Amino acid sequence: MEDKDKKNLLEAILFLSGESVALSALKDVTETPENELKKLMDELMSEYREKNSGILISEIANGYQMITNPEYAPWLKKFRAKSASSKLSASALETLAIIAYKQPLIKAEIEQLRSVNSDGVVKTLLDRKLIKIMGRKEAPGRPLLYGTTKEFLQYFGLKDLTELPTLRDIEREEAA
Repeated sequence: MEDKDKKNLLEAILFLSGESVALSALKDVTETPENELKKLMDELMSEYREKNSGILISEIANGYQMITNPEYAPWLKKFRAKSASSKLSASALETLAIIAYKQPLIKAEIEQLRSVNSDGVVKTLLDRKLIKIMGRKEAPGRPLLYGTTKEFLQYFGLKDLTELPTLRDIEREEAA
């Protein structure tokens, strides 16, 4: 298979997937060596950037994903506003932030930080697959431990948790 055909196949896989696809999964399907695959993906990402497409390919959650071009964000936000079910409440965002920065942690620790019952919001985040049960804490009652998921990274467009802003970043942004 020629490089152009391989790139077309990679593009089709990413479009079909709708989520981040690991390099290893692309390697298995295309039967292409990893170094060559990485080169093809870099070329494909470059081509999308150069033609200033409405769609881009980005490295997210330790894989590759088709995303919308941030340049069109204002219009896409208008479009997305119509689907309110995709929005997270302030309490869900607060809980998600606590879990993202403190994971793994138990519900009692979340509730201690928030000072309110978090049963409903934790259930919502589990249903939306933004958090998952990571195991059980070695403590009386063996409570469930919660952490973020690959879907969390995708929802916020993060490659990994190290891309979360630090307290210093947040303070700098608020001061600006």
